[in-house]
Amino acid sequence: MAIAKRHAADRAHLRHLKEATEDLSMLASFTDKRPSVKERLAIGKAMRDEVPRAEHARFEKRHDRPDPVAILEQQNVTRVQKLVPVRFARMLASPFAFLRGSAAVMAADLSHTPVTGAFVNACGDMHVANFGVYASAERNLVFAINDFDEVHPGPWEWDLKRLAASAAVAARFMGGDKDKAADSARAISRSYRKRIRRFAEMGYLEVWYNRIDDRAVMDTLSAKARRRAERITAKAREKGHVQVLEKLTEQVDGEHRIIEEVPLIVRETHLENGTPINEALDMMLRSYIESLPYDRRKLLSRYRIVDSARKVVGVGSVGTGCWVILLQGVDSDDPLFLQVKQANTSVLAPYVEGQMPFGDQGRRVVVGQRLIQGAPDIFLGWGEGLGAHFYVRQLADMKGSVSFGEGDADQLETFEEYCNICGWALALAHAKSGDPALIAGYCGNSDDLDEAIAKFALAYAKQTDKDYEALDKARRSGRIRVASEAMVK
Repeated sequence: MAIAKRHAADRAHLRHLKEATEDLSMLASFTDKRPSVKERLAIGKAMRDEVPRAEHARFEKRHDRPDPVAILEQQNVTRVQKLVPVRFARMLASPFAFLRGSAAVMAADLSHTPVTGAFVNACGDMHVANFGVYASAERNLVFAINDFDEVHPGPWEWDLKRLAASAAVAARFMGGDKDKAADSARAISRSYRKRIRRFAEMGYLEVWYNRIDDRAVMDTLSAKARRRAERITAKAREKGHVQVLEKLTEQVDGEHRIIEEVPLIVRETHLENGTPINEALDMMLRSYIESLPYDRRKLLSRYRIVDSARKVVGVGSVGTGCWVILLQGVDSDDPLFLQVKQANTSVLAPYVEGQMPFGDQGRRVVVGQRLIQGAPDIFLGWGEGLGAHFYVRQLADMKGSVSFGEGDADQLETFEEYCNICGWALALAHAKSGDPALIAGYCGNSDDLDEAIAKFALAYAKQTDKDYEALDKARRSGRIRVASEAMVK
């Protein structure tokens, strides 16, 4: 009886500490004592009693699972209708492309999987193609997550499972077998688990300032993988606004104009509701500039708008509002390209209601990026105009990423090394926005979680194949319209 009472008291103490770690802003004052690293690790470990790590292996298709095509069609209601066939065409390129474009489908599935209750600012659309290198404000190359459209407070497990599943699907896409797919997913989880433990032992500022720079990446790679990474970083260093100017524009009457490439890059005079595009963009930018610090406002005020065009980007984002704005500084050789992108409700929002401290979707994206990327674009900001929320960032600023080719055996050979870095970057993102000690305590030092995540990834890869076939069946039956191959590249 005495032992039972002690265990009950221990559980009550752990619950109290867990509540204190979930939101430090709820503490009465800055003088309140915070739980120690050791205590938070213990809380995480105790979570295994309620949610055993082996439970994360489970993925079973529910009898009431929504039709994946219907979920995509619902998303398309608010999109530019003439671009919807382009979205479907890009998603039908492969099961991997389908996974990239169907974050809403997987969010619905993940909402029925076991979670510990520890929250982070989750990416929401975590997959192996959503990482890359970019320039920090100090002009250093950093490796991190590079897509934040769906970022939202949510369980850390959802990001890890989607990333691992994407690794399994990508491995098969590149020609790997079931074992290679499992190994790739396992590498994601193992790297995440080991890195989150390291971050758990660091001070808050040490984690906040932590970066994965290009040299740190190179130090982890084999000679072959390093050569591939060096090509990507070298190309990123060469990429800037001047290079984009040469690629995307032409001289017309002495000024640069964005080259149209219908339907992917289109210069429009009016929005769908009839508002002149120049008036709309001016309204948007006036709203956006209020979100910037004074020094950035001062810098941006020195530029003037030269041209703008609607540009189709990504896979899942196709059809959402997205514009490229060309601004000019000192002269025509001093360009600045800004991307204005519509921000809709995150795909995670229906499953974690009440978690957002503000309702502006553009601000959600920007704050999420600042929290988990660590060194964001100096022009990153948000605004509202014409009834829509949006965010703004530089279109090109020393950015680079890995591309995945179908049947690419050469890329597949070093894919697990890439997965290791992705797991590392995800752990850093979660450590910046959540409690790494809590998560590390749960993950532990054994490979139990890694094995479970690998099994989940293989199961979800099978489901992705089926969902891809369902979308292709919808194409064949005429339920959906799909753009021609020539229109989507």
